[in-house]
Amino acid sequence: MHSNIRARLKNGDTLIGTLVTLTAPEVAEIMAELGYDWLFIDTEHGSFNAQAAQGLLQAADHRCPCVVRIPANDEVWIKKALDIGAAGIIAPGVKSAAEAEQIVRLCKYPPRGNRGVGIGRAHGYGLNFKEYVENANDEIAVVIQAENTDAVANIAEIVRVPDVDAVLIGPYDLSASMGKMGRIQDEEVQAGIASVTKCCRNAGVPLGIFADSAQSAAPFIEQGYTLVAISTDCLHMAQGARAELEAVKKLS
Repeated sequence: MHSNIRARLKNGDTLIGTLVTLTAPEVAEIMAELGYDWLFIDTEHGSFNAQAAQGLLQAADHRCPCVVRIPANDEVWIKKALDIGAAGIIAPGVKSAAEAEQIVRLCKYPPRGNRGVGIGRAHGYGLNFKEYVENANDEIAVVIQAENTDAVANIAEIVRVPDVDAVLIGPYDLSASMGKMGRIQDEEVQAGIASVTKCCRNAGVPLGIFADSAQSAAPFIEQGYTLVAISTDCLHMAQGARAELEAVKKLS
């Protein structure tokens, strides 16, 4: 039911995605048609419930894998995100290796973990149950976010947790946790990003980042970041509409 984004991460492929916060299925459908490698479905900040999130995954269908950022790192949301067919989960606000290990365990069926066993869209509504449960542990991507000072301090231990498939830096939350809201280029914020980058490279863990534009993403891609989310659905729409409106106004 999902594309094996985990294998592509392990292969070192550069995966370009965008962040989806609007619940209309048409948004995911359009983004999937455009050819993104993955969609970052943001149930943390978007006004989603599980049914709305599933609608986006269905709209993207098999054309584009969807990785769901859960609103909280709890068992219920992890089960729901995976059972509706997410290709992986993004766990926000992780602070320690113990928390990362617990998240991994909630994503994995026994014996590696203790993911609950149910029947949903991911299992073909029961038609592909055996195949799904046999392969899910090898195919589901577990992405940990480093977006606070605790994560930076503990990143060397976090990246040593088995089955952490990537670390995605949240630069805006990281800057806020340092008392420097939105000042991404601040020396302390950049030092935190550099520390996470170094530890991930040393451990062989793929790096991810959210950037508000292709220009902002470019230096990270040049540094070898491979899980890259560029801009959001709201920004795409607002910036595109503003540009067209300004162009039309110049004609009158």
